[in-house]
Amino acid sequence: MRLFEEENVYTKQMKSQADDRAIVQGSCYRFTVLTSQLIRMEYAEDGVFEDRPTQVVWNRAFDVPEFRVIEDEAELQIITEHVHLYYTKGPFAPNTLYVDVKGNFSTYYSRYTFNGPERTLKGTARTLDHVDGATELGEGIASKQGYAVIDDSDSFIMTEDRFVEPRRKHIHDLYYFGYGHEYKRALRDFYQLTGPTPLLPRKALGNWWSRYWRYDETEYKELMRRFKTEDIPFSVSVIDMDWHVTDVPEEYGSGWTGYSWNKNLFPDPKGFLTWLKQEALLVTLNLHPADGVRAFEDQYEAMAEAMGLDPSHGDRIPFDFSDKRFIQAYFEQMHHPHEVDGVDFWWIDWQQGSTSKMEGLDPLWMLNHYHATDIARDGNRPLIFSRYAGPGSHRYPVGFSGDTLISWASLAFQPYFTATAANIGYGWWSHDIGGHYRGSKDDELAARWVAFGVFSPIMRLHSTLSTFNGKEPWRFGLEAERSMKTFLRLRHQLIPYIYTMNWRNHAGALPLVLPMYYEHPDEDPAYEVPNEYYFGSELIVSPIVEPMNKQLHVAAANVWLPKGDWFDFFTGHRYAGEKSIRAFRGLNEQAVFAKAGAIIPMARHYSGRNDTDNPVDLEVLVFPGASNTFTLYEDNGSDRDYETGAYAETTFTLDWEERSLHVQVTGDRSVLPVDRNVTLLLRGVTGSGEYNRETQTLRLELGPIDEEMTVSLPVELTTNDHRLDRLYRFLDRAEISYDLKDRLYRSAAAKTRLEAWLFDLHALELDRDLQDAIMELMLD
Repeated sequence: MRLFEEENVYTKQMKSQADDRAIVQGSCYRFTVLTSQLIRMEYAEDGVFEDRPTQVVWNRAFDVPEFRVIEDEAELQIITEHVHLYYTKGPFAPNTLYVDVKGNFSTYYSRYTFNGPERTLKGTARTLDHVDGATELGEGIASKQGYAVIDDSDSFIMTEDRFVEPRRKHIHDLYYFGYGHEYKRALRDFYQLTGPTPLLPRKALGNWWSRYWRYDETEYKELMRRFKTEDIPFSVSVIDMDWHVTDVPEEYGSGWTGYSWNKNLFPDPKGFLTWLKQEALLVTLNLHPADGVRAFEDQYEAMAEAMGLDPSHGDRIPFDFSDKRFIQAYFEQMHHPHEVDGVDFWWIDWQQGSTSKMEGLDPLWMLNHYHATDIARDGNRPLIFSRYAGPGSHRYPVGFSGDTLISWASLAFQPYFTATAANIGYGWWSHDIGGHYRGSKDDELAARWVAFGVFSPIMRLHSTLSTFNGKEPWRFGLEAERSMKTFLRLRHQLIPYIYTMNWRNHAGALPLVLPMYYEHPDEDPAYEVPNEYYFGSELIVSPIVEPMNKQLHVAAANVWLPKGDWFDFFTGHRYAGEKSIRAFRGLNEQAVFAKAGAIIPMARHYSGRNDTDNPVDLEVLVFPGASNTFTLYEDNGSDRDYETGAYAETTFTLDWEERSLHVQVTGDRSVLPVDRNVTLLLRGVTGSGEYNRETQTLRLELGPIDEEMTVSLPVELTTNDHRLDRLYRFLDRAEISYDLKDRLYRSAAAKTRLEAWLFDLHALELDRDLQDAIMELMLD
């Protein structure tokens, strides 16, 4: 593909010209009413305005909303259903431009753009490199005050020849979001304005193996075989910088940049890549492109000739992403040959700042845009692995959050960081799960990090160059090893559910991970649990991010449960909502809650397999208590045939009042396994048959479903009658006095009145963790 000559997956999305009926224009100002809550505000002294797409904004072709204009020589007002804009004609300034959001929200004044930070719920950051704990985040489009602004004044223009050019100086180009607390609507319109998030390949949603280590081919294959023997599935192989030659002659400088396989380590690169494909793995290789292309590279001669240079001189070809000729040759000569051999996408490990030959042009943004564009040729899906480069970066997944320190503080920040990125539409962060470098070996921390990683957008283990710093589960204590293995297997089981949320993000403008206030914008507790988030439409997760109480062998997460019934994802224990609790979990557990009526399609686990295909054996986890509908989305998982209808949907409709589940399959069934069997796992119920009391789960085999089926559900809502069993297991493990254990257990078993038991518990003046843990175990 010729990047600057042919239409591509991204240029097809660009519809930058707004409807003339949406525009209110004067000699030096222009307002474009995109929606009743989204207004573009431009000021240019020469009256020349920009209608081309920019790095951030690609689409302005919105349906024109109803609005009124009141205008005289000095002032202009624009009034929509939701906002009222006031403008005193002249340069934009703190005293000339403001907007009211109707409905008791705050007023936006332009001073928040020009003279200080906006008061939003934040967005995300370029990187977590070298961060130990929290870092400052950029602004987003969601705000408790009801308004936010994106300043696009410095964004480069996307030109007709598919390149970029700088904006003119001294202009203002602002996008005002006046959505009140309609955060999901704001995000939907933000995606329409800037372009959708691509649909990720299915394999990208499994476990990624990554380690900065000087592997050779034999060692790497042995490791992959051991993972299968240990029953630890992976779907992506990340090979760090030592895939290429790093020991280079001194006259060439450092070995960080390279494009030629190290044949001493990998004597048959194509054969090695073919073997990884046979193991059902996607492959990505690390890039540090800043040093350009030097004479020792295999493709140097071809690259020099493509650049019009004499290769016999051996001169370094500088990295220059402001040069169209270099960009085209960079892909055709240095990357396409590797992709023909089996490389699926590239890890763009750019750490050299944001300056380039073209003033104001960020090389990271250029790398992300053109790598994603190039890899998406021939019907592929855009897929890169790189750092965040500002608003609009959601178009270039997956995000690499950088080299974090190994610490509890780093882990504690990542759930909030991940969820909050939704406020700028960035839904596919990938962290160095387990941390990258420094720190100390801590089995508990490693296991907790993996448990979070499984319930994060991308699950990628990683560690730095150290003989001792590896994330292989067997390198940790037995309990941590078991926990890590269990969760890594669970990640692959969850792929049908996560892939459906992948489709929801692409087609429905909602990321997999969302802050709690997206679903509960008018409830104060939703803003007070920064580490708690929705994981798709059915689940809430509040990861354990602090060390356990060593006596009790559990650690706590602060959880707010919204109104309604909620169920522990693993045990089926029922919780009444509309309250806050401290949820205590052992090392092999995570604080995950399913809403009443939740439906979670999963793949049955098969030992020693890496595949992530649409499962032959589909296990559908169903929780009781409310009616609900969930539509499982499936396609071939790799290309863009879904754009022409090559996908199937299986809709599960739970009627709790009738105790029935209706299943209907529609669409292109060729993408589904021909011999699919469906099993229902009804959790959080009482019932008879193949019933697991410990997890309160009834198993029902449905078998094949041709088109549709209705099944009766012989179950009732759990009464948590296994709570004494749970209390016994907790007390049996706790390192407290036997007398206290006996007293606590007898008291719980004997009391028929809950109030009496609570008074007894309080009178014992227990350690707070012990009291809170018992209360969580025993109360609904």
